[in-house]
Amino acid sequence: MIKYQTLLYYCYSYIAEAEKFADEHLKFCKSINLVGRIIVADEGLNGTVSGTAEACEAYMLAIHADERFTKTEFKIDDVEEPSFIKMHCRYKSEIVHSGLRDTSIINPNEKTGKYLEPTEFREMLDQDDVIVLDVRSNYEHNLGKFKNAITLDIDNFRDFPEQINALAKYKDKKIMTYCTGGIKCEKASALLLHHGFNDVYQLHGGIIKYGKEAGGANFDGKCYVFDNRIAVDVNSVNPTVISVCYNCGKTTPKMINCANPECNEHITQCDDCGDALNGCCSTACTTHPRNRPYDGTGYYVKVPQTVNKKIEESTSVNF
Repeated sequence: MIKYQTLLYYCYSYIAEAEKFADEHLKFCKSINLVGRIIVADEGLNGTVSGTAEACEAYMLAIHADERFTKTEFKIDDVEEPSFIKMHCRYKSEIVHSGLRDTSIINPNEKTGKYLEPTEFREMLDQDDVIVLDVRSNYEHNLGKFKNAITLDIDNFRDFPEQINALAKYKDKKIMTYCTGGIKCEKASALLLHHGFNDVYQLHGGIIKYGKEAGGANFDGKCYVFDNRIAVDVNSVNPTVISVCYNCGKTTPKMINCANPECNEHITQCDDCGDALNGCCSTACTTHPRNRPYDGTGYYVKVPQTVNKKIEESTSVNF
């Protein structure tokens, strides 16, 4: 019997009074005992939520019942326990920060790369005139990526626009973009098209959907996810580990956040180094007076919040 699930989703669809919607949506999520993280902007929704199978079903029904979000596609994972401890729903200017001063030049609802379903993406991977482009950040593709993919030296997606000129040499190629769930590719592919790349594609549903529908073939390593699981397996066909310990260089699939809250660096770290450094990325970080206790996971939360008991709608959470 499935006890808990985690839902990953996004939807580009205009939301009037989005800040008010975010407040009301937070109350709704709490009322059905969900936990997770949702970003609301005028341009749409971006979220990962977790809870009982019944709560997740109620949430999906509510989203699809709203005419603005009827096309929302959910990636569903069965999990042994909720993937978050708190429920956040925050209003921001974009559901994925593009780093553009003029965000009007890209609108995924008007122009974006051609969707490739996972099986189509897998079939195109070995074509000679194809460039596979990872649009995620360093710490994500260091943990796992498609074989022969081009990766970018960026710390956040907002740095992606600065990479366009460096990619210009691939303008005559087919560009296949991919990311975790598809949301970054919507804007990345739109921006490539804006800058004169003519043959641009995107992996529909991202790495997560690819793992479910194409077995994850030729995806090396694990996929970073933005919840307390930190990383998930993707490849059930020809899996391998490509990440190495930040400290000693030993192969390891484990990723942590540095226990020093003022550092909080995303790194891959083996258990031996984690134990020796108490979950810190360096010896220097081990002396910080506010270091968080290392429990072996390298994932840290601020305030516990149960999900299997009734949560009052008036409760507020700030983050």
